[in-house]
Amino acid sequence: MRYTTRTLAITGFALAATLAGCKKKVAPEQDLPPINIETMTVQTGTASDTLSVPAHVEADPTKLVHVFPPLSGRIVSLRVVTGQEVSKGQTIATLQSADVAAARSDFEKAKTQAEHDDRARDRGKLLYDHEVLSLASYQDLQSEAAASHSELERARQRIHELGFSESGTSDTAPIASPIAGTVIDVGTANGELQRSLDNSSTNGIATIANLDSVWVVGDVFERDISALRSRESVDVVLPAFPGQTFHGSIVNIGDTFDPTTHTLRARVVLPNPGHTLKPAMFANLVISRPAQTEILVPQTAVVHDGDATGVYVEVSAGKYELRPVNVGATRGDTIAIRSGLRDGQRIVKKGAEFLRAPAAGD
Repeated sequence: MRYTTRTLAITGFALAATLAGCKKKVAPEQDLPPINIETMTVQTGTASDTLSVPAHVEADPTKLVHVFPPLSGRIVSLRVVTGQEVSKGQTIATLQSADVAAARSDFEKAKTQAEHDDRARDRGKLLYDHEVLSLASYQDLQSEAAASHSELERARQRIHELGFSESGTSDTAPIASPIAGTVIDVGTANGELQRSLDNSSTNGIATIANLDSVWVVGDVFERDISALRSRESVDVVLPAFPGQTFHGSIVNIGDTFDPTTHTLRARVVLPNPGHTLKPAMFANLVISRPAQTEILVPQTAVVHDGDATGVYVEVSAGKYELRPVNVGATRGDTIAIRSGLRDGQRIVKKGAEFLRAPAAGD
């Protein structure tokens, strides 16, 4: 592109007047500061483009669990802190609960009832064999014995769900981690009362996530949707790691817009060795766009007047005309012109503000 500097010098003038027969002196000529206007010749060129989408890091929800107590009680021993690595089955807390005693009481009652009904069934069998008891009465005894054993098994399973044995005597339950991962949140403390999952309104005892891979979720505005392609390769950059670029691909593009931000979610899955990437980190998805043929002009050449946008075009030596243009994306200090200019036209690159018509009353 070629640049030319034109200087418009505005000279003063002399004013002479005669008032009441008196001759006034002529004012000397005054030189006002020069106005610098730089012009350039626009040319059509091919420019590559990228779309930068604001994003953040999330734990994979399919590898994240909230650990709730299986019964209500008091935390007597909390064994994890935020950021700690835990293995599957590792005890993360101990809970003391009266529900354990209730479950054992139910089991003992069911066991006693089952033994009673077994003896009644056995006596009925003997009486039935000697034709003292009817078949219908004997079948009733069999049904009662079967129901009692079903209730006994239910009570046994309940104790096992709470993490206890039916033959034990302890009222404290170990709470184990269901997965191997990192503790990303702790929702309780020693001595705090915890409700069972059925009655809980909190995040439970702890939140554990496997961070071997993470999601990077970008919020894409409606105007940029056309740049998205599923399985397209993208670069991920994070303010936490300047100069470092992570590489991935878009694995999912959302089907619904967020009603608040009116954005669409695009998801990238990244491997995370060493757990370098942390949930809630800020990031940007850098998506390459196909090269486009367009006219690029400096942003200083574009004049904005309300909703109108224009560029001053040189129509003859020292004369300029404001032409409306349709602008596109900005790239550094330049902006793309979609329509309104032709290749080879000369425009005002700098100083366009001095050519604007004064507002009414100026």
